[in-house]
Amino acid sequence: MIKEATAPYTKLPDNRVRCDLCPRHCVLEINKVGACRTRKNIDGKLYTLIYGSVSAMAVDPIEKKPLFNFYPGSLAFSISSVGCNLFCKFCQNWHLSQSSPGQIKTEEISPEKIVELAKRYKCESIAYTYNEPIIWWEYVFDVSKIAHKEGIFNVLVTNGYITLEALEELLPHIDAANVDVKAFKDSFYQELCGAPSLKPVLEACEMMKEKGVHVEITNLIIPGYNDDADEIRSLCKWLVESLGPDTPLHFSRFYPYYKMTYVSPTQVSTIEKARKIALEEGVYYVYIGNVPGHDGENTYCPNCGKLLVRRFGFDVVEWNLAEGNKCKYCGEKIAIKGKFVKRGGWMSFII
Repeated sequence: MIKEATAPYTKLPDNRVRCDLCPRHCVLEINKVGACRTRKNIDGKLYTLIYGSVSAMAVDPIEKKPLFNFYPGSLAFSISSVGCNLFCKFCQNWHLSQSSPGQIKTEEISPEKIVELAKRYKCESIAYTYNEPIIWWEYVFDVSKIAHKEGIFNVLVTNGYITLEALEELLPHIDAANVDVKAFKDSFYQELCGAPSLKPVLEACEMMKEKGVHVEITNLIIPGYNDDADEIRSLCKWLVESLGPDTPLHFSRFYPYYKMTYVSPTQVSTIEKARKIALEEGVYYVYIGNVPGHDGENTYCPNCGKLLVRRFGFDVVEWNLAEGNKCKYCGEKIAIKGKFVKRGGWMSFII
């Protein structure tokens, strides 16, 4: 659906507009679209081309986002559209993120209907995920406002490539976010993601944390590209200093996708080394992703080291926290937000 943009943009001379949603600040002449392919200059005004255009809906465990320290065991009603403001050569969901409006099938769904469906399927949260939710800003804003009125949490799964102006306006309606910090060097973003700089992503993470949003960070480790020990250590130092040591960090195993099928899957030992570095740098909660059954899926007490939450894949199979989310062995307060929700199973895609 086409709708005039309410996310920040600037009108320029000669009926041009500048989109101020992401750090690209695309300047568009009439009938031109931005880099994300979803925002267009129509008669000197900026429009979103994907308002209410839903490409997928699913009921997911919150752990799939991944969010391990936010209402463990709860369900997220996951929705997506099409497009992205990055062009990652390794994208798992490239069929959504690298498509243009009209290129794949979508369904027009009102914000009210999304919230109704989340309630029907007994989901504690709505997750804006699969493709990049930042470019879906107007729809996310409207859905999230209604969701909050109905007592439903809102979760962003995002690349974090957004202007602080646009982010600040959205954050009052966001409860949690998993931000994909793809590497800790500009050259990676330039060569593999088509973006000039990492800095806006870090600034977005810091603003989220400052505004009280529950933040977890994911770093997909790709062999030969971002698996250098010094780079990983720099990422961990930034996390501890800027977000706090209790910010969960997920090191995820790479599998060949999209334009990087020539790269081998990450060795599990490489992911384990990254986790070891993070723990050495003082990160309290360090997780290993895409390796089901690994001990790195579990939550351990940062004080006494005891196992507190055992997971297998996306399922919580053991819970050793006392009331108030304290370690039942030593009493340490654990940075898990919300209570454990015992779910009776979950389903895959609805559309």
